[in-house]
Amino acid sequence: MSLPSPYLLFIGDATDPLSIKMAKSAADWSPEKCVGEFALPGCEVSTGHPRLSIQEGVSKGAKAFVLGFANSGGVLDAHLVKPIMEALDAGLDIINGLHDKVADIPEIAEKAQALGRRLIDIRHPTTKFKTGKGNPRAGKRLLTVGTDCSVGKMYTTLSLAKAMQAAGMKATFRATGQSGILVAGAGVAVDCVVSDFIAGAVEALCPANDEDHWDLVEGQGSLYHPAFAGVSLGLLHGAQPDALVICHALKREHMRGIPGRPLPSLQQVIDMNLVCAKVTNPNVRVIGVSVNTSAVSEQESLDYCATVTQELGLPCVDPIRHGVQPLLELLV
Repeated sequence: MSLPSPYLLFIGDATDPLSIKMAKSAADWSPEKCVGEFALPGCEVSTGHPRLSIQEGVSKGAKAFVLGFANSGGVLDAHLVKPIMEALDAGLDIINGLHDKVADIPEIAEKAQALGRRLIDIRHPTTKFKTGKGNPRAGKRLLTVGTDCSVGKMYTTLSLAKAMQAAGMKATFRATGQSGILVAGAGVAVDCVVSDFIAGAVEALCPANDEDHWDLVEGQGSLYHPAFAGVSLGLLHGAQPDALVICHALKREHMRGIPGRPLPSLQQVIDMNLVCAKVTNPNVRVIGVSVNTSAVSEQESLDYCATVTQELGLPCVDPIRHGVQPLLELLV
């Protein structure tokens, strides 16, 4: 199903910038598809796009009301139903990236049917997948992996895809989460695939291709995060990556959502991911480190990346601040 656009990005009453990552991803990577954002009283964050009412969004051409927020468990809070109903009344389709399906909420489903609006729950794949086989296949694949969830795996993957395409390389971004799907317009949200079929779903997402073609596969979670390690492992086996990029968020004090649980070291993440990835590709290698350094100054960012490069012997960049040229040079 093609996603209707332009989007009016609904960010609710969010106070944590990471909680609107779906809206922010669309705003950053598909700005031409976004007319603005709609927020509720108490919202303390922004995508950077103009703040509009629902009617103003419609007058500017919006076709879809995007639920651009996330929370632990992907639950749709009851107080958010009213603005969704208002968006339907205003003529907008609904694009939802939460685990909770808007199509399962009776009053929303009834109104959408009565008005002829679409309810698009992009996190829930409709394809029937097979189990993974791990057989060698043509083409090349890169997967981003992390010290934690929400550390910049999608932004790193999109940055690499954009740079490789600009350099004339055959490269395709493969979305594996709701935010990436909203940007790319296609993909599979692997955290909603039955666990036995995750590897098979990823094999289907990035099948055999030309020998010089790269699939840039968006990573999810972390092998070190108790909640999401299963998805991370399925991605490693299904992507059968030739190259890995380690992603990290500087100044992250603990695993997201688990106070008191420290993040692993970069070396631990390298070692663990290589062991797991070699199950389906014995020749996999780590080509570099990508760090979200937004919590520190430009000079601190440069100093940290230089230290990592010296300690690990791998290029280290912040893809937003520094670009990805050192990583690209290893893939050409």
